[in-house]
Amino acid sequence: MGEMMESPAKPAVPEDVEDAIRTLLRWAGDDPTREGLIDTPKRVARAWKEYCKGYGDDPAVHLSRTFEEVGGYDEIVLLKDIPFQSHCEHHMAPIIGKAAIAYLPKDRVVGISKLARVLHGFARRLQVQERLTAEVADCIWDNLQPYGVAVVIEATHACMTARGVQTPGVVMTTSRMMGVFRDDERSRAEVLKLMGY
Repeated sequence: MGEMMESPAKPAVPEDVEDAIRTLLRWAGDDPTREGLIDTPKRVARAWKEYCKGYGDDPAVHLSRTFEEVGGYDEIVLLKDIPFQSHCEHHMAPIIGKAAIAYLPKDRVVGISKLARVLHGFARRLQVQERLTAEVADCIWDNLQPYGVAVVIEATHACMTARGVQTPGVVMTTSRMMGVFRDDERSRAEVLKLMGY
């Protein structure tokens, strides 16, 4: 007979947070005391703690372990189609998208999973896509000190698709180019082609 796995203790939810969610449910027109909503305030609070766990993360930490032994490799390093989820700071609605992150190493590289961790560290905060794009690029630029950094993010915004103008299927694209990818047209064209643009 297999051993039963214990689930980690769920974090306590402060009463004022639960009350705030109950207030929102009432304001939206529902009854927070009905059976289906009894535990909703706790679930929503814990979900938001998870959605925003990037506030407790320093994305630069993920770039602290680098490798100098790269066998003479001196070309673009690219990780693309990195999925992410965030929430917009204006309506707290989901932002769902993918990113392409590239850099041209000067004398050291980082494990590729670390690029995704940097993205997720910033995405798991209330965001606007333009700032998210800049934060990811700046973090890589400042910590790896490469010849160039390129970040392109494509995302859909529920604040536009599910409310307001209600236009589903619209994708917003933002980019930030630094170093050679900003200053040298050939390098920029090369990285964008590798990214699929």
